[in-house]
Amino acid sequence: MFMLRKRIMMAAVALISLALISGCTDYKKKYNSLNVEHQNLQGLYDNCKSTLEGSNAEKEGLAAKVSENQQTIDDLKKQMSSRKQTAGEATGFGNDYQVDLDKAAGTITVTVPEMILFDSGKATLKGSAKGSLSKIVSVLNEKYGGSVVDVIGHTDADPIKKSSWKDNWELSSQRALSVLRQLNSDGVPDSRLRAIGCGSGKPVAPNSGSGKAKNRRVEIVVHTKAV
Repeated sequence: MFMLRKRIMMAAVALISLALISGCTDYKKKYNSLNVEHQNLQGLYDNCKSTLEGSNAEKEGLAAKVSENQQTIDDLKKQMSSRKQTAGEATGFGNDYQVDLDKAAGTITVTVPEMILFDSGKATLKGSAKGSLSKIVSVLNEKYGGSVVDVIGHTDADPIKKSSWKDNWELSSQRALSVLRQLNSDGVPDSRLRAIGCGSGKPVAPNSGSGKAKNRRVEIVVHTKAV
């Protein structure tokens, strides 16, 4: 009876800990973890009912805990089914990058930060960037096979001093071309691709402090309407 009581307490503590996780928005992970513990608890309860181990109070307490956590699982299912999808989830690009959906314009914009793609002041793709872009290509070809894709390079407003680029226009254009060529190499046809260099002309944050890093980016814009 001591061992059963100990196992019941351990399972209950684990369930209570999971149920009290604050600020958790990943309902699916929470649900899966809680469901595993719930099944363990249900097994203990069934075992307790079929043996002479455990007092009536223990059995009643365990039954109440099973019922309580079944309700928690049901609530999580409702939260998962009603949770609003992110733009990345709705478009198929996922949540690795910022994804913005403009239904009126018929565009999907995937923003990839400079640090993912390039070393500072460079326009040659990092080796690790190619794998990230290949995932984007998979979605482009599977879900948006007929769409035109603009690759738009952006920089911060700092003037070019140490690198060989003439200005930020040239740097942003070459970065856009590097990404475009990788998309093309991975299977997006020439006819669907366009490269644009915006320099520092379209910032999304102040060109100071951490804002500079946000402005150094490449946007992959998918036109879901004819252009």
